[in-house]
Amino acid sequence: MDNYYLKGDLHITPPFIFAVGFVSMFISGGLTGIWLGNSTIDIQLHDTYFVVAHFHIVMGVAAFFGMFAGVYHWFPRMFGRMMNSTLAYIHFAITFVGSYLIFWPMHFQGLAGVPRRYYTNNNFEIFAVFNDMNKVISIAAIIVFMAQLLFLVNFFYSIFKGKKATQNPWNANTLEWTSPIEGIHGNWDGDLPEVHRWAYDYSRPGNESDFIMQNIPLTEKEKTEADH
Repeated sequence: MDNYYLKGDLHITPPFIFAVGFVSMFISGGLTGIWLGNSTIDIQLHDTYFVVAHFHIVMGVAAFFGMFAGVYHWFPRMFGRMMNSTLAYIHFAITFVGSYLIFWPMHFQGLAGVPRRYYTNNNFEIFAVFNDMNKVISIAAIIVFMAQLLFLVNFFYSIFKGKKATQNPWNANTLEWTSPIEGIHGNWDGDLPEVHRWAYDYSRPGNESDFIMQNIPLTEKEKTEADH
């Protein structure tokens, strides 16, 4: 299996980097919403490219990053195989950088008053200076679109040819990673697992393991600590 660990046992996995990408996009795009929430500033920014950039980073790109994180994370659970991590990192890098190249320049166009929904800016000399910027945005959009084809190739190829996944490849704590790799009716053979602890028992003091599954019963010491 691919090695996802760096110094300090940091888990640099495809789901992790796409989750970080989601946070980056949602925050950076969300902060520009504060500008649009100010009625004084919004008089200048209303119906400009600033609105286009703000909306699409938050509601479009951020949502896709969250979706990709989920697909990479649960792919081993769905198909018993791993998606190719190298292709996943390339997919992330192109999509992350390209998305900012598409929408970040639009904020500056909006600040300059460039209106959205105009077929061309050439009729306005003051806006025609952004034609080169629009070319860069268009090229970046094409490249980002092509990167999504890379994801689709990785997805369908890995269903049949991906590396066999272990039962819990991400060292996750939740119950879905306790079921057999082979898909069976009902997910578990025998009694259903019970939840004994929270979903985020990572690096607890005194435990040899870096993570504890939810179906592991509490020790007597933990029960005593919980009572107090």
